[in-house]
Amino acid sequence: MSAFTFRKSSYSNPFDECVEVAVNVPDAVAIRDSKNPDGPILRFTPAAWAAFRDAIVEEG
Repeated sequence: MSAFTFRKSSYSNPFDECVEVAVNVPDAVAIRDSKNPDGPILRFTPAAWAAFRDAIVEEG
């Protein structure tokens, strides 16, 4: 498996909890807790991630 390269949103405060996202692996989007980088990683298809992202942007 290829290594994910995670990034944190520029809106994130370094002292608060947030998620990190990796999009560098083809056909996968990976999500993890920034405070637990060795913990579980959620993996989504790019289409599923886009649908989730669009849904929360519409709500926000």
